[in-house]
Amino acid sequence: MNQGLNILKKYWGYNAFRPLQEDIINASLEGNDVLALLPTGGGKSICFQIPALVNEGLCVVVSPLIALMKDQVYQLKKRGISAESLHAGMSKREIDFALDNCVNADIKFLYVSPERLKTELFQERIKIVRDTRGVNLIAVDEAHCISQWGYDFRPAYLEIATIRELLPETPIMALTATATEKVKVDIQERLEFRNKKVFTKSFARANLSYSVRFEEHKERKLLEVLNRVRGSAVVYVSTRRHAKELALMLQRSHISADFYHAGLTHEERSLKQENWIHNRTQVIVSTNAFGMGIDKPDVRVVIHMDLPGNLEGYYQEAGRAGRDEKKAFAVMICHQKDIEELRKKTKNSLPEVKLIREVYQMLGNYYQLANGSHPQDSFDFDFQTFSKNFDRHPMEIFNGIKVLESQGAILLSESFYQPSRLMFGLNQKQMYEFQIANAQFDPLIKAILRLYGGEAYNNLIIIQENNLAANLGLTVDACRKMLKHLHEREVLEYIPQKDQPQLSFMMPKYPADKLPIDNHQIESRRKLITAKMESVIAYLHNEERCRTQQLLEYFGEVNYDPCLVCDNCVQNKRKAEELKLRAKYEVQIFSLLGQSTDFDVNDLVNAIAPENKNVLTMLVAELVDHGVLKFDEFGKLEKGKKDNP
Repeated sequence: MNQGLNILKKYWGYNAFRPLQEDIINASLEGNDVLALLPTGGGKSICFQIPALVNEGLCVVVSPLIALMKDQVYQLKKRGISAESLHAGMSKREIDFALDNCVNADIKFLYVSPERLKTELFQERIKIVRDTRGVNLIAVDEAHCISQWGYDFRPAYLEIATIRELLPETPIMALTATATEKVKVDIQERLEFRNKKVFTKSFARANLSYSVRFEEHKERKLLEVLNRVRGSAVVYVSTRRHAKELALMLQRSHISADFYHAGLTHEERSLKQENWIHNRTQVIVSTNAFGMGIDKPDVRVVIHMDLPGNLEGYYQEAGRAGRDEKKAFAVMICHQKDIEELRKKTKNSLPEVKLIREVYQMLGNYYQLANGSHPQDSFDFDFQTFSKNFDRHPMEIFNGIKVLESQGAILLSESFYQPSRLMFGLNQKQMYEFQIANAQFDPLIKAILRLYGGEAYNNLIIIQENNLAANLGLTVDACRKMLKHLHEREVLEYIPQKDQPQLSFMMPKYPADKLPIDNHQIESRRKLITAKMESVIAYLHNEERCRTQQLLEYFGEVNYDPCLVCDNCVQNKRKAEELKLRAKYEVQIFSLLGQSTDFDVNDLVNAIAPENKNVLTMLVAELVDHGVLKFDEFGKLEKGKKDNP
């Protein structure tokens, strides 16, 4: 293990592993198939990155989120560790180039979306890597996506078992932050675990206080919480409009706040995120597009103003509070109308087959796809534009697309930013000849070489069209038109920037009425999603049991003591203390009344000098209501006719 610790110190600067990390790493280095369940912020990435760096060869990392994939590749490269990624939004040439690097260069990590695993190109190249450099580990991040019992099932994850057939000697490590007992079993079966090792860190967060507040005036309660809990905060809502409206309300209340959602430009998202990370903004109000891959340790409170659809998602989002292990809070603010709305939203999330086929037909028409065609590239997709084009509500479209995804027909990735890239398609001699024959493009080619150097002959380079345009004295639009023209003539490959979700077709285009739809699976998903939603509602209404215990039990952890810091634990403690005081005060009351009958309520209070005056006065009122005590004609207390202690 010394080698692993040395790597940890060299690349990450840590002198010791977090709990369970060392055990997980050792089990993997011994050649076992490992399932690691670590809560959000528990350091999952290091668990597979260390053994991959210890051993020779390539580590293939399967990840469903492009933004997270890109961030991890960036972080590895920043530490001097070579890494590549394959995902939706990349051109065929980019994919080809990245796979070539894995074969010919000493790339240690290849991050790949699960959909890429079944492509012939990937499978052929991974065989070459296997036979030359070797593949030392398959790491499966967000492994709950492989299970139909999970909250975020992704059919392409089932392809991972096929890759194991190509890499029979390569161990696998599956990692997730949230999985029920049923999902844990399913992950191991689906990934065909052999020598099994399962490591589960407790889902408990001793520093995190969970609470639920039923409020008529939710915004008023939000202000109260944010004014009471100072420090960095995240407020989750379900719609972009609500995010903006709530942020503006907080600003009017003199709280430093901003909003965030996937509909913003890359520049806007980056600026808002940076301002929040560096505490220039206290509160970020966001849809669930925010938070994944952001490791900000000092978040003091996470507030949900709209109800989550399942406890898995809630646990992950709430878990972004208090990663520095200092006191933090996770609060749900709701009222009965929210519960009714959640039930309605859940019911609508799995539409009838008729709507599913209609949405599939719309997609085919929108992208002008012939039946039988199978586009290999992904398409930019914008819900608002698409919905307006067909005069349908965006949520109808969204729900139809989610079902089509679960059926394996399409894939809609999250929005992510990919800058413009360029690579020359001609060698230097051919380019010189082209410039002589096409003088109108000579200044552009020279400007590319002047700004970015000869690397454009060997690799895809990141460019900025505005810099090129300024250098040439052109408008940005004119510059882009010239680049597109050269791309069409195959003089260079020009890939304009992307900043939208990417939609990919996972199978050849069917006539909508012939699209194979598994009605049994849809009905099973309906029941599962409804059950998960009802678990959220049960959590809201359970005001007796420790909140942490409720969450842990949902994930199969049943032997945890009450947390003593959630709203229910605090209330139960208060009730227990009040019961002790009531018993004590009752004895004192009857002792005093046994000595004298000249006591009114104020006299009793003064004589007893209680720690809690409210408890005493309420006790006296109850004893009077029940006839145990009564007032005489002078307003003095005396024993009633009922039995007294």
